[in-house]
Order: sequence, then C-alpha cells, then structure tokens
Amino acid sequence: MTNDHSENIRAAVRDRYADAALAAQGTCGCGDVVEADGFGSVHYGDDAEAGQLPPTALAASLGCGNPTALATLEPGQVVLDLGSGGGIDVLLSARRVGPTGKVYGLDMTPEMLDLARRNQAESGVENAEFLLGTIEDIPLPDNSVDVIISNCVINLAADKDRVLREAHRVLRPGGLFAVSDVVLRRQLPPRLQELIGLWTGCIAGALVDVDYEAKLDAAGFVDVDIQTTHIHDRTGIEQLATQLEIPDDIDPETAITEVAGVVTNAFVRARRGPQ
Repeated sequence: MTNDHSENIRAAVRDRYADAALAAQGTCGCGDVVEADGFGSVHYGDDAEAGQLPPTALAASLGCGNPTALATLEPGQVVLDLGSGGGIDVLLSARRVGPTGKVYGLDMTPEMLDLARRNQAESGVENAEFLLGTIEDIPLPDNSVDVIISNCVINLAADKDRVLREAHRVLRPGGLFAVSDVVLRRQLPPRLQELIGLWTGCIAGALVDVDYEAKLDAAGFVDVDIQTTHIHDRTGIEQLATQLEIPDDIDPETAITEVAGVVTNAFVRARRGPQ
C-alpha cells in the first residue's frame, strides 16, 4: 500500500469522524451520522454507567462494542484508548481506575478532541487527558501503560503492523490489550477492499481473524484470543450500505452478498509478555 493511498484513507477517516463529532453537537450541515445494527451507542444504552455520561459522548460513538467491559480495570492503573473519539470509553475507564489512576485518549481528529474535552468538563472527570496524534505513532513513552483499549478503530488504520508494534511498546510487561474491533471471517474481494467509503465504514480495512492473530503474535503479544460478539447478516449489511460510497461500476447487490455473514464484531484480547 503506497503512502499516498494510506494518507487518502487517513483523510477519509478523519473527515467522517469530524462530521460525527459535529453532528453529535448539532453543528454539522451534513446531517446525522446513521447507526447501523451492531454499531454505535447501542453498546452503552443498557449500561448503568451510561447515565453518568453526557448525551454528546453517546451520540458520537461509532464503535462496535464496549471495550471497557473487556478488562477488569483496577484503581491506580494507567489506561490508553486508541482512537478515543468523543471520550465515552475514556470517561468510563477514568471512573474505574479512580483518582490514583490515569486514562489517556488518543485521537487524530481535532473536532473529536474538542468534543471529548467538553464531555470531560461536563462529567467532572479530572484523571483523564486527551492527546492529538495517530495510533501509528503513540505520543507516550515505552512501558508507560497498563491497559490499552480501543473501539472499532484499529481496523481503520492503513498500517496495522505499526499500530500493534506501538501498542506493544507502550504497554508495560504483562500489560493488557483489550479492544473491540471489526474482524472478517474470510478475505473480501480486492475491489471491495480498495473502496475508501468501505474503509470509513469499518469493513474493507478489517483483518481476517487468523491474520489479526498472526499480527499480534508478530508484534510480540501472547495469550491472543478473538471472540466474536456479532455477525453482520444481509439485513445489517444492507443497512450499513446506505452510508457507503459505492461506485457505479460495482453492483450494490453483489457487494452486499459478498460481505454479508463475513463481517463480525469481536473482542480482541492479548497481553504483552513479561519482558
């Protein structure tokens, strides 16, 4: 994948999530960002903790799970959320690690960071900090984080090997990697993988489960486990397809048939080894 193509993907993702941040605040002329089945704030709607969050934090969620349910966070721990968006998982985690702990949220979209900091101020959470940057270049020192979480973001990265190496670098020995992500059951046809619209819709950038495991192993992680939580059937993919930019030379029905049943939401867990 060329640097130009990687930057095109990054720009498309940044634009989509900037629109989502503005839509959550009611200041976007693009209209509301539509949630498809299996994506968005539905993962927090029944969570008792959701009542502690500003409505805009929930409205800006485009995730595919609730990564804070993956890890048993302990008081005093340092947590990093890769692609923290409107801050929902940062704020939930900050309450769990308590005043002796710290949670960092990393995001490349200034509009999302502005929204997250507003949500933090409204929530009264003091043990959190939001950073501008990419998940391929985490602006934190080596061995500085106990737990890494993320919600439907790693699949959007063009260079996932670099993301996972960076995650391994900043984790302390024995540290936990616990993310929600979109994972494929088999590879998609090449033409579908090339579509920028599908990248920003969390499909074409997703890894096949066995490839995800292999990349985590190569980055140095151990105890890798991928647990499917939701399979996107034809109805769900048809709903999601209404948000995607499908070129005229691709038949939508054919594309939906290719994707249905292949795309899943999953919990991905791993640990950094003792060294």
